[in-house]
Amino acid sequence: MDARDIIKRPVITERSSDLMNEKKYTFEVDVRANKTQVKDAVQEIFDVQVEKVNIMNYKGKFRRMNNRTGYTNKRRKAIIKLTADSKEIELFEA
Repeated sequence: MDARDIIKRPVITERSSDLMNEKKYTFEVDVRANKTQVKDAVQEIFDVQVEKVNIMNYKGKFRRMNNRTGYTNKRRKAIIKLTADSKEIELFEA
């Protein structure tokens, strides 16, 4: 898998914005990617050093739409902690 296939998009919430002060960044990643692949992809794309990777899995939610029923897609979220001497990731361009 290519690094850009593993990292889908950044997760921008109030909590993830607070974690950026601690050099922790949140991304939605591919559901088949493991911690090592996520670490290598972030290091390749953003040219930073990753200290730790935490991954959370989210099941799809049950939804009804008129007479149809089904589940939303399952998701996987990764919180990446950078090393102390690493530069910050610029998610917002000024």
